[in-house]
Amino acid sequence: MGVDVRDYDPAWPGLAVAATDEVTLALGDAVVAIEHIGSTAVPGLAAKPVIDLMAAVRDLRDVTDRESALTALGYRAVDTGMPGRLFYRRDGRPVACHFHVVPADTWPERNERILRDHLLQNPEDLARYAQLKRDLSGAGLDGDSYTRSKTPLIQQMMDAARRKRGLPPVPVWEE
Repeated sequence: MGVDVRDYDPAWPGLAVAATDEVTLALGDAVVAIEHIGSTAVPGLAAKPVIDLMAAVRDLRDVTDRESALTALGYRAVDTGMPGRLFYRRDGRPVACHFHVVPADTWPERNERILRDHLLQNPEDLARYAQLKRDLSGAGLDGDSYTRSKTPLIQQMMDAARRKRGLPPVPVWEE
């Protein structure tokens, strides 16, 4: 079957704004900041049809205490095994939505935000990454193999982006 990677869709930012608005309304003052991250946040980048949002919160318990508001929007909690983060998924058409919640004190150094910004500022890396994603999608890999196959290029870009910000390198693969 493979991973469904599509050409950039200019509708994605509007879908992200709508999802951001409803999540922000549902969680109220628990949200310190929220952004559209991931490939759908980068104009011109091929992507899976999934809107990724990331929110910073003072305390993750503020979100778990209001989880019923997310459930009412169709989100379900998913245990990713990644410590210090909450993850919710909403299936849908025309796109699914992933909602990542992280502590506010980790916000400035979040790799997801740094990679997005790097791709927005580096058209050569954007083109390399888009081509890799298309190639891997065409190879019919399952989701885990697709993600692992992207890791070396992502690590290379992240090392450069973090170095430029004066941040230490960190592994991009979270187990």
